[in-house]
Amino acid sequence: MNLETVWSQVLKETSVNDCSIHGPDHWARVERNGLYLAEKTGANQTIVQLFALFHDCRRINDAIDPGHGLRGAEYAAKIKDKLINISSDDFDKLYYACEWHTDKNETDDITVAACWDADRLDIGRVGYIVDAQYMNSKPAKAIAESGDFNPLERIRLRNWEKLTAPIP
Repeated sequence: MNLETVWSQVLKETSVNDCSIHGPDHWARVERNGLYLAEKTGANQTIVQLFALFHDCRRINDAIDPGHGLRGAEYAAKIKDKLINISSDDFDKLYYACEWHTDKNETDDITVAACWDADRLDIGRVGYIVDAQYMNSKPAKAIAESGDFNPLERIRLRNWEKLTAPIP
């Protein structure tokens, strides 16, 4: 599976515009946060990266948007056979993480936890305080409790804009 190809496809077909607070800049930060958490917890990095891309890609708006996680999961299922080469069990985990990321708070699964925590560590972008009580993993709780985001900010973000540039 080529993640760049998956990103390019989703960017072409997303309902979210580039400047949305739930758009590609957010997805890139969620990916970065998730990779940091996966490194610390042993979560599945591929699922974390796919979650970052799909969890908000089918939002209709930047306000309350019931069902957007499920729509993202269903979109992933639609392109799974063409672009996403992971096991059925891993895909089920991705689907669950996307579907429930705004409606459930707790999980014992380290990969789902890394997905949800990665998203919640970026909640400051909309003016909320990152709160440890909504985190599942120890590394995410530690960041939330300390307010020190430096470990995340040291990691390079995906340059998604190059994936949307026209080919010369």
